[in-house]
Amino acid sequence: MKYPNLEKLIDIIAVLRSENGCEWDREQTHKSLRPNMLEEAYEAVDAIDDGDIPNLREELGDVLLQVVLHSQIAKDNNEFDIEDVAKELNEKLIHRHPHVFGNQTVHSTKEIIENWDKLKKEEKKNRKSVLDGISRSQSALMSAQKISKKVVKVGFEWDCIESLKECIKSEYREFDEAAETGNKDKMEDEMGDILFATVNLARWYKIDAEQALLRANKKFTKRFRKMEEIKTKPLEEYTYDEFNDLWKQAKILTKDENLTQQK
Repeated sequence: MKYPNLEKLIDIIAVLRSENGCEWDREQTHKSLRPNMLEEAYEAVDAIDDGDIPNLREELGDVLLQVVLHSQIAKDNNEFDIEDVAKELNEKLIHRHPHVFGNQTVHSTKEIIENWDKLKKEEKKNRKSVLDGISRSQSALMSAQKISKKVVKVGFEWDCIESLKECIKSEYREFDEAAETGNKDKMEDEMGDILFATVNLARWYKIDAEQALLRANKKFTKRFRKMEEIKTKPLEEYTYDEFNDLWKQAKILTKDENLTQQK
């Protein structure tokens, strides 16, 4: 037995789902566990971002729990089991890596990705549109990135970066026009265009927009917490100019902290 703990985990989940097991586990369905799947995946990503390897090990276990639990639910429903999941994944990985498991020769990562996309397209013959297969459950920002990347692969792209930047400026002008009317639906529509165009700007420079925004969130949060730490009175009593000065102080202090940590 090469992976005894993995097999033990599968057996444990089967017991928990059995008549003599846990009532909560027996009551779960694919749909009821949907929030758990998302939560555990995000917590694993947090551990990666924090560079916390011990926590990553634990969080990957929680992700694995979701995979095994869903597989057991499917087995109980006579749909599929964990062996079917592994078999299909094995076949997919072997098929999409002909340069490893076959006789194909590649000379760059770019070729590997191109081959992957080509083989994936062959597998998904039921898809009619370039945009088929994009998850509806992921964040709007991640969806925008995926949509952008897919259409670019078939040539739907700005002719140069300046055209893209002008497009973004144009979207801002259209938002201003909508704002003047006070029409919230139109403003939301134009704001969406600004965000989508900005995602394309990130893609053009090979920047992951989701990661960029996460970094911005983290940076803002750190600076704001520093503001709360160094404030001399309740924040609610600060004027605009005082807030501006406090923000600048927090920005300098957090920058100094980052430099200290790097030494």
